[in-house]
Amino acid sequence: MNKFDVIVVGAGHAGIEAAYASAKMGSKILLLTIDTNKVAMMPCNPSIGGLGKGHIVYEISALGGLMPKLCSKSYLQARMLNTRKGPAVQGLRLQIHKYEYSKFAKKLIEETKNLTLQEGMVIEVITEKSEEHTSVETFNVNDSSKKITGVKTEDGKIYSAPTVIITSGTFLNGVTHIGFETKEAGRSGERAVPKLTKSLEDATGIQFKRLKTGTPPRLLKTSIDYSKMEKQEASILDYLFEFNQINVEEKISCYITKTTEETHKIIKDNLEKSALYGGKISGIGPRYCPSIEDKIKRHPQRDSHHVFVEADGENLEKIYPAGISTSLPLDIQEKYVKSIPGFENAIFTDPGYAIEYDFLEPNNLKHTLEVKSVDGLYFAGQVNGTTGYEEAAGQGLVAGINAHLKINNQKPFILNRTESYIGVMIDDIITIGIDEPYRMFTSRAERRLLLRQDNSFLRLMPYGKKFGLIDNKIYKIFLEEKEIIEKSVSFIKKSGKQNKLFKLFHSVEWNKEIKEEGLKHLSNKLNIFPEKFSSRALLCIHAQIRYDGYIEKEKKEAEKILRFQSLKIPNDINYSKIPGLSVELQHKLKYHKPLTISQAQLIPGMTPAAISILIFKTRLKEKN
Repeated sequence: MNKFDVIVVGAGHAGIEAAYASAKMGSKILLLTIDTNKVAMMPCNPSIGGLGKGHIVYEISALGGLMPKLCSKSYLQARMLNTRKGPAVQGLRLQIHKYEYSKFAKKLIEETKNLTLQEGMVIEVITEKSEEHTSVETFNVNDSSKKITGVKTEDGKIYSAPTVIITSGTFLNGVTHIGFETKEAGRSGERAVPKLTKSLEDATGIQFKRLKTGTPPRLLKTSIDYSKMEKQEASILDYLFEFNQINVEEKISCYITKTTEETHKIIKDNLEKSALYGGKISGIGPRYCPSIEDKIKRHPQRDSHHVFVEADGENLEKIYPAGISTSLPLDIQEKYVKSIPGFENAIFTDPGYAIEYDFLEPNNLKHTLEVKSVDGLYFAGQVNGTTGYEEAAGQGLVAGINAHLKINNQKPFILNRTESYIGVMIDDIITIGIDEPYRMFTSRAERRLLLRQDNSFLRLMPYGKKFGLIDNKIYKIFLEEKEIIEKSVSFIKKSGKQNKLFKLFHSVEWNKEIKEEGLKHLSNKLNIFPEKFSSRALLCIHAQIRYDGYIEKEKKEAEKILRFQSLKIPNDINYSKIPGLSVELQHKLKYHKPLTISQAQLIPGMTPAAISILIFKTRLKEKN
């Protein structure tokens, strides 16, 4: 009765993706969570996507994950960011009705075959001595001395499984801070998990560390004066994250306001009362999503910061003021919030708070997200030091797929950084490690012209189909679109650079008029009905033509690095005399003394550009 193939601990964004994927693939799943009414909750900003993060959600969609489906059912407003720049660095961002999102998530999980959702706080992981065996991932003898056999819950129940995925979010020894008031909590108003960390440390032999993140106060919608704010217009779109077209409409409006000099003075005068600056918090905070105290301390020259005013809460009666997360005392929060235009009469529904929690340093994981020291034990999401629902969901999906593959003795699923942002993220966190909460940006991908939103399905949907996560009907439509894109790109390239069709699709501008004229000429030339060309397909064709030379160069660079991974680095190489290597990388190379290019790639902070230089110098030295 209590035997499963995979046990997933935690039903947040990582947990539901892991459970859903492995269940759809045919494994028997137990999804354990403290409160089944809070599946996939959004305790911070109720939005999905953005620059880099949106790319991850598209990739989850291409692989057949849950997040895009839930977004389509619960979005409130859709905006495409960075539209003045090229398609490679644009990002879709949705404002979400978080309670609807959670409700749909629970419903979908409960309807999924092979998946049991159950309440229970896990306090212990159970392991036993592992026999030596060959690892499918490395094809070497597995050095894990232990293997996972199950978990134990607070009420004394034991559940058995050969694989366990820990997706505990901020709940491991979680502590919330409002000024100097502290409370044990996994999130505001929810119990922390106080015993599991010790069990995980004993099992893995790894000491967990502390991170922190925060959230702003929530404000009563009716107390806000929107006339003093700038309205953020929704984008006109016919697709969200899912492959299928959707009738996108704006259901609510979002706004922007700014902090003032008075806001900054109030915060500066009370910094010592902040939990962060008063010494109450030891965990490292996120550089890219800092508290308002951090922003003002780090950027004293700035007299204002943006505040994004977005809907949050059941019946949308609450407002989430993104950009002013805090751990200041409540009375100081009320003072500085009321100094912001439009918030003069703001009524608080919930105070802002910081939360500190335990995390596993992810350089202890394999690319499958299985911990190196315990066979069958996986970690995914915020417990790995990442921040954001999207990053968590991407990891959960990969961990869920790999847990199923492992118990069926199949080759693991490892996305490399030249084919996906999820691959970039996982490679970053397990090779470079974490010194602050990790957040995805397009700038983290060296080959971002190859990893666009518009070609996510071309890159990854075959994997989703292979794993049984994409249904036949959608895949058939995908193959038709793929063929149209390939035929179109081939025809346009052959037409020559001076041809009108080439010039239309190569244009820096990609406005409605150019798109319509390009479509008219292309459909006539290929004898394909215009309606067969989706807006996504047209954007993909435009990007392929526009970036053609750069894409070919990126492909060759990526292939070169893969081809020369086994290249041996000479013992007498002098890193100090190699132009283009930073002093920091010179020191690291001298310290680590890599024997091959593949070993050099594993050095924290090593860049693809530096690897290319190493390959060139090594081959030059060989010739001499």
